[in-house]
Amino acid sequence: MDPESAQLQQAQLAAILGPDPSPFETLISHLMSSSNEQRSQAELIFNLCKQTDPDSLSLKLAHLLQYSPHAEARAMSAILLRKQLTRDDSYVWPRLSPSTQSSLKSILLSCVQREDAKTISKKLCDTVSELASGILPENGWPELLPFMFQCVSSDSPKLQESAFLIFAQLSQYIGETLIPHIKHLHALFLQCLSSSSSSDVKIAALSAAINFIQCLSNPSDRDRFQDLLPPMMRTLTEALNCGQEATAQEALELLIELAGTEPRFLRRQLVDVVGSMLQIAEAESLEEGTRHLAIEFVITLSEARERAPGMMRKLPQFISRLFAILMKMLLDIEDDPAWHSAETEDEDAGETSNYSVGQECLDRLAISMGGNTIVPVASEQLPAYLAAPEWQKHHAALIALAQIAEGCSKVMIKILEQVVTMVLNSFQDPHPRVRWAAINAIGQLSTDLGPDLQVQYHQRVLPALAAAMDDFQNPRVQAHAASAVLNFSENCTPDILTPYLDGIVSKLLVLLQNGKQMVQEGALTALASVADSSQGHFQKYYDAVMPYLKAILVNATDKSNRMLRAKAMECISLVGMAVGKEKFRDDAKQVMEVLMSLQGSQMETDDPTTSYMLQAWARLCKCLGQDFLPYMSVVMPSLLQSAQLKPDVTITSADSDNDIEESDDESMETITLGDKRIGIKTSVLEEKATACNMLCCYADELKEGFYPWIDQVAPTLVPLLKFYFHEEVRKAAVSAMPELLRSAKLAVEKGLAQGRNESYIKQLSDYIIPALVEALHKEPDTEICASMLDALNECLQISGSLLDESQVRCIVDELKQVITASSSRKRERSERAKAEDFDAEEGELLREENEQEEEVFEQVGEILGTLIKTFKASFLLFFDELSSYLTPMWGKDKTAEERRIAICIFDDVAEQCHEAALKYYDTYLPFLLEACNDENADVRQAAVYGLGVCAEFGGAVFKPLVGEALSRLNVVIRHPNALQSDNVMAYDNAVSALGKICQFHRDSIDSAQVVPAWLNCLPIKGDLIEAKVVHDQLCSMVEISDRELLGPNNQYLPKIVAVFAEVLCAGKDLATEQTTSRMIHLLKQLQQTLPPSTLASTLSSLQPQQQLALQSILSS
Repeated sequence: MDPESAQLQQAQLAAILGPDPSPFETLISHLMSSSNEQRSQAELIFNLCKQTDPDSLSLKLAHLLQYSPHAEARAMSAILLRKQLTRDDSYVWPRLSPSTQSSLKSILLSCVQREDAKTISKKLCDTVSELASGILPENGWPELLPFMFQCVSSDSPKLQESAFLIFAQLSQYIGETLIPHIKHLHALFLQCLSSSSSSDVKIAALSAAINFIQCLSNPSDRDRFQDLLPPMMRTLTEALNCGQEATAQEALELLIELAGTEPRFLRRQLVDVVGSMLQIAEAESLEEGTRHLAIEFVITLSEARERAPGMMRKLPQFISRLFAILMKMLLDIEDDPAWHSAETEDEDAGETSNYSVGQECLDRLAISMGGNTIVPVASEQLPAYLAAPEWQKHHAALIALAQIAEGCSKVMIKILEQVVTMVLNSFQDPHPRVRWAAINAIGQLSTDLGPDLQVQYHQRVLPALAAAMDDFQNPRVQAHAASAVLNFSENCTPDILTPYLDGIVSKLLVLLQNGKQMVQEGALTALASVADSSQGHFQKYYDAVMPYLKAILVNATDKSNRMLRAKAMECISLVGMAVGKEKFRDDAKQVMEVLMSLQGSQMETDDPTTSYMLQAWARLCKCLGQDFLPYMSVVMPSLLQSAQLKPDVTITSADSDNDIEESDDESMETITLGDKRIGIKTSVLEEKATACNMLCCYADELKEGFYPWIDQVAPTLVPLLKFYFHEEVRKAAVSAMPELLRSAKLAVEKGLAQGRNESYIKQLSDYIIPALVEALHKEPDTEICASMLDALNECLQISGSLLDESQVRCIVDELKQVITASSSRKRERSERAKAEDFDAEEGELLREENEQEEEVFEQVGEILGTLIKTFKASFLLFFDELSSYLTPMWGKDKTAEERRIAICIFDDVAEQCHEAALKYYDTYLPFLLEACNDENADVRQAAVYGLGVCAEFGGAVFKPLVGEALSRLNVVIRHPNALQSDNVMAYDNAVSALGKICQFHRDSIDSAQVVPAWLNCLPIKGDLIEAKVVHDQLCSMVEISDRELLGPNNQYLPKIVAVFAEVLCAGKDLATEQTTSRMIHLLKQLQQTLPPSTLASTLSSLQPQQQLALQSILSS
């Protein structure tokens, strides 16, 4: 800036901060200007004032707040002051002189006393709270609390309200600073809630009390406030009795917050509180908004699983009342003519806000309460609805069934006959909206109660849906029947679907030619799903179906038909995948021509075609494999563009009055993070997620063929490992990581990488693996954590040998972190199990949540296995550090799955590190021996396998334990149910371990007994990996004419021949090709050496097919 403008600027600032108030007032009014230019100019000057002279600026704002006659100038000053006193980048308080600080504090308090305008009062309280939350904990404002207590005891309702508003915010920001005043505050809240005549004061007191209760961590402190509940509830009921519904709604919103965060505070008075709420919900004279909030309160309590598990299940009579209220809300539906005209937009024509709240709350109630609570209530109430004459009641019953199915699935599956009959009877209802609701219920039940429903009732459900497709008077019913076929077939195996294909496909082809677009769209999605579920069985319909699909693709070109064309793409690509490359190849070329021309055209941003086209291309690639490579240059540029879309985000402060327009814009989703409210355009996120998934598909399908794109795709996807706006985007990025590495490795190995060598793989691996580890560290979702570990393991299998020590160190440190985090999540859950109302259903849900932790630990075990196999003994340094994290997993208090994984990790160490692992035997072998007889078969299998490994590599260290090992193995092998499907893997591994002991510790056993006992167990047929090892060992022992194996006078030879025969008859399953040819060679030798009569009697003891097989081998 040249000196002249600098001087000008100085003069301007001096004037604004000078004694004449008007330049400053002008600046403030410009900050509120609607002209962007004037506003941004003013912001620039304001910030300069702040940098150069924060003292004067703050005092000027305070002066304006105190004396300006213009309400909006006072309001703006309060807001600007609050911003300067907020502890973020613009925090000026520490830069102010002590005298300015002291003036500000006293001016703020005197304004609280003097300000009459209610909206400004509230903003002032915000400013005071903001400053206090920064300086009160360090005792920087000793006058504040006495001032507030004085306001509360004054007789001015305005001051009382202001003090409570500040208390409410301070409880939120710095509650612990107020806890020493708990007695005094309790008395004030109680007095005000009980006796204040002003509803505003009561609401402010209610807000302060609820915020304060939430900041009390000590239960006995919270209990002290129990006596506030009755006056809190009275605040609500009195407001309703006086017709002040706006006040009542404020009170309800505060109580809902309390129910969500401190549900157990309500426990002792639950019956009264919930009773009052249901009364409000039942009162038809009240506004809908009020009744909906009362319902929200009860549902919130039902959902408070983490904090008050099982509490609401103790009140079955209330659940029944609430269910009845929600059922009544479903009756609030009109028979709107727009519904019958079946134009796509009017799907919910005639539905009211009551109806949609009823629908949503039934779903939430069922999920939170579970089937054992809800199904009896539904069974009691729904029959009356179905028996009533009004169509609305039939409709309500069917909608309710569909809504509760997800939460009640386990219980509803047990009474499937009743449920299905109830729904199918309504397929004949005279009213089309009821028939629609019945079809809708079948679709929903197919999803929530599948595949049980499909397996048991296909012969009733599919014909009913097929008949509904003939309802030409009611196109919306037809279209919905087609959609239900989609839900049904998604959970269905080809053998169930195939017998019905003739009928269903021919009807869908009729619907494809229907005049109504929604019917055509329904038919397309159903055809796509049926093809996808029946796979090769769809071949016979291909020639009939494909011409129609291509015609739609080519002709549906105007804007109104966009969705139709998009669904035709989806259908063609799924049909192509179902019938396979040979059948589809010629049509595929034409279809890709159409897609290529569309790809080149300009599409509008909201055009659904884009997303469908991305998926269709990827399916075509899966179908055509390497033949798809020539099209990649067409597909990739726009795919990368979609994957790189920036999320469309708007951020406002959570308490700002100008919320993001709460319009009916379905495509906006809002989340609140701290004090920011973030609005995100979901359509953009969905397109981005689809694109990321497709990139993963191409890399997976094309392998080395994907190589040319890696340099663009890796930098696109790696940063998305931490894309927290959308889970699907993260999941896709995670799945793609190993695919990219694999593609690069194959391209280098096959010489397709334009001269790049292994250093390129290392470079890519050095980019991907640390990024995965870092993302894992920050991942909030347990399921995605498990996927990240899985992907990391795959990456290590591809390029683990290229890691350096510091990278391995990072991975090991992260694994420690993962185990610790998982344990603490489990600890929190077990705390939940101590709650007074914890019941069996909560226990079941808890187990399901903990299964995810097992998944996480299993992936940790897999990664350790990979690292041990890759680095062998040099990894043991890290293994030693991890052992304190792993040993607890052997404990009796751990689940069987956790014990199994811990054993497998040790098995890997012993197997890969040989002598270097001997030092661990003392610690681990006692565990291993004990686990051989664990009640869980998978644990037994891992333990007996480990014994075999230790027998093979343990040498002298293992020798003293041979006796105990034999008796442990003996228990497994001789168990009466040893060969049942659950136990056979443990049995086979025990036999294999016994073989290892015979091979490596013959001098420590009574071999004349043990070796024949081992032979007697052969062949093993369950664990095909061990089978190959064991049968190879048998071969080697026969080749050296092992004395104990053949027995005195070769008496065990017939058994050996029988084993060989059974192994040879099983094809490649039980022995490698090499072992097989050795066995044949041995049998031919035996033919030469054995007396013919011995051979004949051996053969005659075999099963007929084995005799034949042996004779053909011996004669060839």
